[in-house]
Amino acid sequence: MSQPTGVIWDVDGTLVDTAALHLDAWVRTSREMGREFSQADFVATFGRRNPEIIEYLFQRSFSLIEIQEIGERKEGYYRAEAIQKGIDLLPGVRKMLEDLHARNVPQAIGSSAPRENLEMILRVTQSGMFFRGVVGMEDTQRGKPDPEVFLTAAKTLGLPSERCVVFEDAVAGVQAAKAGGMKCVGVTFVGHHPAERLLAAGADRVIRSFDEITVDEVLRLIDG
Repeated sequence: MSQPTGVIWDVDGTLVDTAALHLDAWVRTSREMGREFSQADFVATFGRRNPEIIEYLFQRSFSLIEIQEIGERKEGYYRAEAIQKGIDLLPGVRKMLEDLHARNVPQAIGSSAPRENLEMILRVTQSGMFFRGVVGMEDTQRGKPDPEVFLTAAKTLGLPSERCVVFEDAVAGVQAAKAGGMKCVGVTFVGHHPAERLLAAGADRVIRSFDEITVDEVLRLIDG
């Protein structure tokens, strides 16, 4: 009998598509601080932790309190719009969640987003029951492509990293998964990064949506 296998989900761009909501929130926050936020800024920073995004945008030092205040302002705008407009799971995601659960494959969240955002998404999409662990920004010191977030998520599952498969849509996320010794399925549905770049980053397989892959195929990435 093979050893247990776990699955770790990135959230934005993999579980759900909240890119437009984040973009609007950063545009509003940056404008209030005297800087325009462009689509290029968004592509360059998507999936990174707020402290890293703020440093990138403003190219100067902030105190920890200032970083927290800026981040909370942006996330407040994001959550308000998300609750107002609603959030849906991406195509094939709910079936994959259900099928993994039915096969007793433990699942966790590994995201750069603040925990309050993650809890809101899981609540709105009614998907929280599928996850044994939720790891967010507050649980890490280093952002992707550092593997810390996925290694921490693997610990919540009680599994070694080499027994975990990561679902990711971003190059930095794929690099983080591979740096942690994990298998990785790249997802291109949202389209931030093309399949070629995800494969070049080390993805073991790339899909457009979760309708294109089965639980057996996910598990075979580990056991062959």
